[in-house]
Amino acid sequence: MVSTLALPTLERRAVRLAWATIAWNVVEAVVAIAAGTAASSIALVGFGLDSTVEVMSALVIVWQLRGLSHARERRALRLIAVSFYVLALYVSVQAIIDLLGTSAASGSPVGIGLAVASLVVMPVLAHAKRRNGRLLGSPTVVADSNQTSLCAYLSAILLGGLALNATVGWWWADPIAALAIAVLAANEGRQAWRGETCDDCC
Repeated sequence: MVSTLALPTLERRAVRLAWATIAWNVVEAVVAIAAGTAASSIALVGFGLDSTVEVMSALVIVWQLRGLSHARERRALRLIAVSFYVLALYVSVQAIIDLLGTSAASGSPVGIGLAVASLVVMPVLAHAKRRNGRLLGSPTVVADSNQTSLCAYLSAILLGGLALNATVGWWWADPIAALAIAVLAANEGRQAWRGETCDDCC
């Protein structure tokens, strides 16, 4: 357990990391959704929507740290969980429509570049948030770090789908990547809803 004197420092750090997440993901969401719409890529649009969930998750952290309480912690976790479920549902439905309709996405160099950049930034940010959340003893902060980790996994999946579509013409790689994104999002939603986010929080 951290000392009382350390708590304000950890809380300020959590808020700074949350604002850094918001800044990055606002840009990421705009670029991904615009590029995904232009290329008709549900994987890229889904990635952009995940970035909007990341923004909401980080805003929940800023709100929640105004006053720590069990009730507030649970409400914050539920808000994060619902956002995951909505994302998973939308992406799943659209990916299935694309698969059944054999809808092919165009190549997206911008999307590939974004996925590579996210693969660099997200793991570093997730590690910092998780470490700070565990020291703070906050399941919500750790849940938020899990969402950031998910963004890194999604970046790898997105990169694979976009690269296969662009290089070898596997049109189905894009909706398959989108379904993988939906599965990961739904799992993170389940964990956040049940509060399964922090095995070693104080």
